[in-house]
This record gives sequence, structure tokens and C-alpha cells, in this order.
Amino acid sequence: MKAHVSIILPVHNAEPWLDECLRSVLQQDFEGIMELSVFNDASKDDVMMPQRVRLQHEAAVQHPSSIVGCQVRRDPPDSTERYTRWINQLTSEQLLTQVFTANGPTVIMPTWFCSRAWFSHVGPFDEGGRGVPEDLLFFYEHLRKGGSVIRVDQSLLLYRYHPQAATHSVLDGICANLWDREGKRRHGGPALPVTLLHRRATIWTHRVRFLEERALPRWAAFTIWNAGKQGRRLYRSLTAANRRKVVAFCDVDKNKIRKGFYCHEDSQERPKPHIPILHFRAARPPFIICVKLDLTGGAFEDNLRSLHLQEGQDFLHFS
Repeated sequence: MKAHVSIILPVHNAEPWLDECLRSVLQQDFEGIMELSVFNDASKDDVMMPQRVRLQHEAAVQHPSSIVGCQVRRDPPDSTERYTRWINQLTSEQLLTQVFTANGPTVIMPTWFCSRAWFSHVGPFDEGGRGVPEDLLFFYEHLRKGGSVIRVDQSLLLYRYHPQAATHSVLDGICANLWDREGKRRHGGPALPVTLLHRRATIWTHRVRFLEERALPRWAAFTIWNAGKQGRRLYRSLTAANRRKVVAFCDVDKNKIRKGFYCHEDSQERPKPHIPILHFRAARPPFIICVKLDLTGGAFEDNLRSLHLQEGQDFLHFS
């Protein structure tokens, strides 16, 4: 008999949690036929709440071209607190406007639920091996083909954290401030493996190109919010045509503002571009924001709210 729902379970070094995970599958209150496929992979193990399949199946029936996610609880509870808040608190609009950030897909892959027909339409995952951001690549292709993103606003998954999870081989920016360009750990310590540096650079490139593809064509000019390292890196990563759209950087750092401009020394243009650095209140939207959220005790968020802008139209988050 054909299954109504297929559950795909990748596991790797998951023996301590496998029994609990499998019990959570058996305890689902979904009344249709389910099948379970378990794969030995470089992933980690999680636990589903009993109503997960039923609620996400109902949402997927209503939204057949959507990836349906859910809210999560983290185990241990104090791990990745900022990331978990981001996962759970995005509004329905932000599920589409915040797809460019370093956090990755706005509904996390362990919560994904979608129709088999839509999955086949989007295409298979990239199987390039360990370190390939297959969830991000699939998510972007899903959006390119007109798919949407839905979240069931209940905590339906216990999302485990452990240092050996494959996720940590592709994280972009979570610990980037600890490493210099040569891969040497600041304040001593071992070098970051070259392969990991390459993977992070690859994710960065995918994010920049998706931003250029999806967002920047509709803006004739824009401002990069952050005249520091991340803002300058974004500017240098843009195509020449999109760099010419950057009318200013903006910041709150008095020293950067006092300097007055950023010079792109590596540019082949003559004279080399000098981009003004302004206080954020003197800058004009739209903004590409290269400031990480939830890190300044609310100061950045208060500054942004004070401008009364509309996310998606007047600004987008990139960091």
C-alpha cells in the first residue's frame, strides 16, 4: 500500500539518541500510512512531537508548492540561543525576506515537510559530499521555481545540538571572527582547515549571487549598512555593475564616519571608487544590512525601527 508520508532520517554516530528518535516516529498521531527511510549520513538525530506529521501534512495540503517548517526546542536548551530565537520568531513575511542571511534557510532543514511532487519539481539535492550546503542550494532553487515558505507555529521538533554534527562543517560566519585570512586562529591556537575556509567562502558566494539575482535588480541604488569588515566584504564581492549601485556605506562608528569614505583599492577603475561613509540617519534607503541581529542589546534594532522602514522594500538583512 502506498504511503501518504515518507520520513527521511539521516543519522551518523547517533546511537545514543536513535531509540528515542524512532519512538517519536512511532508515536505520531497522523492517521495515514507512513514509511520511514533511515540513511547512514553525516548528520545528527532529533525527536518529533506526536502531532508533527499531522500538522505539517495539513499545512502542505493547503500549500502544495511550499516547504513547510515548524518551531523547535533546542537540546541542550542553552545551545545556539540567538539562532533558535531567529528560527522561532521570524514572521511569515520574514520567512521570505530573510533568505539572504548567514543563518541559512528560514525554516531549518530538520523541520522540512513538502509534497513529493514539488520535491521532484525542484530537483534532487546536491550530493557533492561533506561540506556542501545542500539544504541552502535546494532552498534557493525552491524559491527560484516559485515555491513559498510556511511555518507551523508550534514547537514540533526537539532539535539536538552536538559538536560532531555535519552542520558545523558548512557554517558561515558563526565563528568567522576568530580566524584571519590565512586560517590562523587569533590569540593562538590551530589553523582553521583550508577546506573549511573554502566551504565558508563557497556559501558566501552562493548568498551574494542569490542576493544579486533576487533583490538587487529592482534597486537602481542602495546603501550598505556597516562600513566595517562585513560591509566592505559584501561590496567587494558584488559584480562591477552592482558595486556601481552602492551610493554609500552607513554606520554609527564616529571614526569611520569621520574618515568620510571607503576606497576600493583593488578596483581596476581609474580613479578608484571612493564610497561615502555616512551616519545611518543621513543615509538613504534602500539598505542592505550587514549587521548581525540580536548582538547589540537592542541598540541596532532600535536604530533601524526609528527609521520606520519596511523590510523587503526598504531594507534586507544579509549578515
